[in-house]
Amino acid sequence: MLKSDVLASDGKNCSLDVATDQLENRTVLLTGASGLIGTHFLCALHYLQTVLSVNVKVIAIVNRGIPEHLVSLSTSNAIQFIQGDLATEAFVCDLPPADVIVHAATYGQPGMFMDYPEITIKLNTYVTSVLLEKVLNKNGRFLFISSSEVYSGLTTTPFSETKMGSTTPDHPRACYIEAKRCGEAVVNVYRNKSCSATSARLSLAYGPGTRRGDRRVINNFVEKALLQKKITLLDNGEAKRTYCYVSDAVNMMLRILLEGQESVYNVGGVSSVTIADLARLVGKIVGVNVIFPQHGGGGDSCAPEVVRLDIARYTAEFGEREFVGLETGLRNIIEWQKNLYSVE
Repeated sequence: MLKSDVLASDGKNCSLDVATDQLENRTVLLTGASGLIGTHFLCALHYLQTVLSVNVKVIAIVNRGIPEHLVSLSTSNAIQFIQGDLATEAFVCDLPPADVIVHAATYGQPGMFMDYPEITIKLNTYVTSVLLEKVLNKNGRFLFISSSEVYSGLTTTPFSETKMGSTTPDHPRACYIEAKRCGEAVVNVYRNKSCSATSARLSLAYGPGTRRGDRRVINNFVEKALLQKKITLLDNGEAKRTYCYVSDAVNMMLRILLEGQESVYNVGGVSSVTIADLARLVGKIVGVNVIFPQHGGGGDSCAPEVVRLDIARYTAEFGEREFVGLETGLRNIIEWQKNLYSVE
């Protein structure tokens, strides 16, 4: 039983319209199980096990140990946690095979993947190929969590799956961009010879289930609002982003994993907002001021100005969907971080 009501609710929403017959009597191996995406995959699988009585075994791979919000799941016979470093060859090679594998282990925060470029490359390339070898048979399924960063360099939005970015290997974010592109290439090699392997180009998922000190924009704004009682921006916030609440993103990816016919799908939301307006909305909900630099300031100059995905490929196959609204999602993450930081 999950102790967090919002994670339990999100787990249910992640499971909507999922093809449970594809999981019955099968084993799922999930990497990055303690991250934002991994947490919600676990919540969804836990809901399928406990509420819908799906007989699926889950092997959850974590690096830094089981976070408090997932400890209650570690007592379940149907969920096995294994702790270790996927970037260590012996560890990843010793992992058990599985019918279904979701590779969600990576550094999703720009500050983190730029701090650890070698590990970032290894997690998305070498580890991807090793995990693909562990899919039990041609009826098995594999999902690689790629990123909208592969579109870096494009200026005309929305980005569709037939496009590819134009940045070069010496770009400041190249360790992540090129690793995701290469990871997709690895997936396509195995897709053509051994299993149903698919890539999901995920864009800007947010929501509860993060740890302290998460450096992604929304988490950073909420942390500042709660702890500093103000939100200070580094620039004027003109960059525009389209955010996707995490339960929407994981539901889309679960359906892609179990039924998707294409080799790659965009996974993103519809809540487009400038960074400035995002800060104002967080500030309004928490009740704090937003402070802009007097002379424009200097933010992340290598980040794209606009991020927005075309999800027509997904909707053509799975149908239109209702998305969690930005304000609702922000309220969920604010309540989560209030508990995380013990703030009233």
